[in-house]
Amino acid sequence: MSGLSNLLQEFYRDKLTAMLKHQAAARLVGQYDINNTYQYIIGREEVELSWVAAAIRDLGDQPPDQAEPPRAAGGKGQEATLTLFDEDARDAQAFVDRWRPRVEALTNARHRSMLLVILGEVLEQKRFFEQARAGRTDLLGRRAVQIVGPSHGEGLPTRWIG
Repeated sequence: MSGLSNLLQEFYRDKLTAMLKHQAAARLVGQYDINNTYQYIIGREEVELSWVAAAIRDLGDQPPDQAEPPRAAGGKGQEATLTLFDEDARDAQAFVDRWRPRVEALTNARHRSMLLVILGEVLEQKRFFEQARAGRTDLLGRRAVQIVGPSHGEGLPTRWIG
């Protein structure tokens, strides 16, 4: 395995851990708009992981697999949800801080550009978590018809129902 493949594998593992934590959080966060934001983030992360997996396969290796880490919200009700937002915002910044120097040092322009795009999206996710923490529910845009107050109802704890 080459040094580039090792780096991509490590990045993939780290990003996969983040996505799995977000999937676990989405099962814990019921508020409709915020749950939709988690679903959006998870969808983007699946795309990002597919890019990194393709790069790993192009180098003749296989992307690693990983089990979902356990996740529990500290506290109860709204306090628990706020704890998740805080953790996810901190984790996003830590991910960028950990990876930016290594990514910027890559000599392979194609892979460096791909990973920089992902790091930019992680910072966008951090912004979503911070805005959700501040009580914003219009994270993915505003409705054509304004509803007074937050949306009613809750998201389902499972992403796909077949």
